[in-house]
Formats: sequence, C-alpha cells, structure tokens
Amino acid sequence: MEALSPFELEVARLLVETLHLEEVQPEAVQPEEALFGEGLGLDSIDALELALAIAKTYGFQLRAEDQNNRRIFASLRALSQHIAQQRTR
Repeated sequence: MEALSPFELEVARLLVETLHLEEVQPEAVQPEEALFGEGLGLDSIDALELALAIAKTYGFQLRAEDQNNRRIFASLRALSQHIAQQRTR
C-alpha cells in the first residue's frame, strides 16, 4: 500500500466528503487506483460533483468538454497533480 502525499490526502478527503463515500477512508485510497470503473467505481455524476467541489475549494474550473478529462480523472495522483498545477487558492 503506497502512502499518500499530504496534498493527495487532502484531495482524497475532498473526494470522500463531497461524494459521501462513507465506506471509504481517505487514507485508504491508493494514489494510482482508477477513480472510475474498476477502481473506486465513480460515475459521470460523481465527476460533476467533484468538479464543482474542486472549483469551490481550489478556484479553477474543470470543463466537461476538456479532452484531457480521462487523464485528469484517471487516478487520485493524476487529479492531485492537475489541481496542484491549476489551483488559484
């Protein structure tokens, strides 16, 4: 089990709280585990909710039409790296 960086843990907490994943502990989310499908099992509605929470928390928009969304939302690590690069707060 790979340890999360402090920022990955922060994003994991946001993900768990936003999506009300009561059975998931933020510390247990694997950084390279898929967020959708076989991994955490998130769906497109979860992606929209998460994008809104990211906008509120970090001050930038994730656009639905962005061709990079599959890469951005591939894993907690990919999402955390994208947020770290784009955040305004």
